[in-house]
Amino acid sequence: QVQLVESGGGLVQAGGSLRLSCAASGRTFSMLTMGWFRQAPGKEREFVAAISRGGTYIDYAEIIKGRFTISRDNAKNTVYLQMNGLQPEDTAVYYCVARQRPALQSSPTDYDYWGQGTQVTVSS
Repeated sequence: QVQLVESGGGLVQAGGSLRLSCAASGRTFSMLTMGWFRQAPGKEREFVAAISRGGTYIDYAEIIKGRFTISRDNAKNTVYLQMNGLQPEDTAVYYCVARQRPALQSSPTDYDYWGQGTQVTVSS
């Protein structure tokens, strides 16, 4: 089993920044492909970003490309999501996810483990 704990969410004004963190435990972190999803009220969960085990390969959703950056520190068992230029439409619960297989995927069903989520609210 893998436990994922997100932190760093909160309330920010439009144009501001937040950095989300996700601490993983329960399995060798460097063997996990990591990612972030988000879910806004009344909407389905959507892919945000994913990063390969060693951090070499990264994938972003088009809607956040150029504003968000995913990274990981395998020594700290932590994955990050740096979010800049936040807009009200970025308001959502952000989930940290992990999968055991190496390929980057953008479907929620391809991820084996989910955190509880952290709320990000962007005011206009």
